[in-house]
Amino acid sequence: MKKNSNNCSNSRSNNNNNNSNNTSSNGNPHPAKQFYGFASLRWWLLAVSVVWVLNSILPDLMGPYYFQILVLAGINVILAVSLNLVNGFTGQFSMGHAGFMSVGGYISAYITTQLVVSHPGLMNDAFLGTAVFVASLLLGGLGATCAGYFVGLPSLRLRGDYLAIVTLGFGEIIRVVFLNTEAVGGARGLSGIMQFSSFGWVFTFAIFTVFTVWRVVHSAQGRILLSIREDEIAATAMGVNTTQGKVRAFAMGAFFAGIAGGLFAHYLTIMSPGTFDFNRSFEIIIMVVLGGMGSISGSVVAAILLTTLKEALRPLQQITGVDLRMVIYALVLIAMMLARPSGIFGTREIGEIIRGWRVSKASKDANDSKSSSASKGGVA
Repeated sequence: MKKNSNNCSNSRSNNNNNNSNNTSSNGNPHPAKQFYGFASLRWWLLAVSVVWVLNSILPDLMGPYYFQILVLAGINVILAVSLNLVNGFTGQFSMGHAGFMSVGGYISAYITTQLVVSHPGLMNDAFLGTAVFVASLLLGGLGATCAGYFVGLPSLRLRGDYLAIVTLGFGEIIRVVFLNTEAVGGARGLSGIMQFSSFGWVFTFAIFTVFTVWRVVHSAQGRILLSIREDEIAATAMGVNTTQGKVRAFAMGAFFAGIAGGLFAHYLTIMSPGTFDFNRSFEIIIMVVLGGMGSISGSVVAAILLTTLKEALRPLQQITGVDLRMVIYALVLIAMMLARPSGIFGTREIGEIIRGWRVSKASKDANDSKSSSASKGGVA
């Protein structure tokens, strides 16, 4: 009986500890638990609502050129955040992200172009055409997921440079396949694509990508990915199926890359195999590295920054008569990596940086007040 009473008291104390961890001093849910729980979902929905409000305002306020840069920046946000799940949070080095982007783009564009020919009334209808467009994006993402799974399952048993070479080769194989496939236009590219993508759809999927990756990283599956990044041998010794974890991250990253490809195709209304060469993959990798490997906020900021930087340097060509954009672009990247080797944010998020600034400022103010009170006491 004494042993049972001890067990009951221990269980009651454990429950009290758990309840105290889940609540703050005033009885409300703990801020961290509230932020990572479904209570934070309203902020994401609010962000989507703001995006669609801006979608009806910005085209009248901005010129077509600047508006296109903004939309392409949103597509690059999707690409950078999805690749960061593989390269940053899982610690792998994939160089074939442009290949997954092309798979999703071609599948999505092929579906809509064929339906335009066979069912023009369906695609011209505002509601049904939009529904078909979203469905084609999801199907393109699923096609890219399948490609990522079948490529990742054998290749993710490799590590480091070997994995990078395999994924780079896959990206080039996909490009050559589309280059020689007449059904999708071959070397001429696939044209006649309806322009369904808009600022609203691009940034809605960008928010969805950030939200999904954020939730995955802060889940049990995310801890598996982080353990693989930190020490794969130790993770394996603890019973973690590292191959399965890497394949899941690879497939999820490929899914969002495929959606980005579909949005890209339905905004520029043309698909060309040359757009998805290894240079495109390198651009996405640069965004991830510059923003910080393992920082979602860093990927978002770096994607917007690098997209606008290349276009901001375009007037320099008209002044000098020489295209120095890529030279200056490379010098800026080198200077940034020398100043911040771990990227703009490192492995931290922008919220953590802001909280750190507030804590440091509060501690500084507290120290100043203590020193001033101590000096007044000494004078007295």
